[in-house]
Amino acid sequence: MSADTQDLRTQLDRLQESLSVRQSTTHFAHAGVSTIAALLIGGAAGKLFYDSLRTPFLAWGAALLSLGLVVYAFSRYRAGRKVLAEELKGYESMLELRRQLRLDDPAALLPR
Repeated sequence: MSADTQDLRTQLDRLQESLSVRQSTTHFAHAGVSTIAALLIGGAAGKLFYDSLRTPFLAWGAALLSLGLVVYAFSRYRAGRKVLAEELKGYESMLELRRQLRLDDPAALLPR
């Protein structure tokens, strides 16, 4: 194996290791769960506002919590999009390295 091939293999191993942990998935999961929680708490706050003659403090607290969750969900979604773009670039680099190493070429894998 030549030094260039060994360097390409090292780069490929490093890329595969970094892409094995998908951080964008975690960000999107946080955004989804926060959105659902914000909708549920917001609905409860709306019901408290609608049913009460005098607005209870709990309704204001729930509304603020719901708003905070929406802001958190939006920030996690934006972070997820940013990380996803980086992951896709890394994935394209990995595919190019695999092409250079001829790992996906069936003819290269046959014995000579």
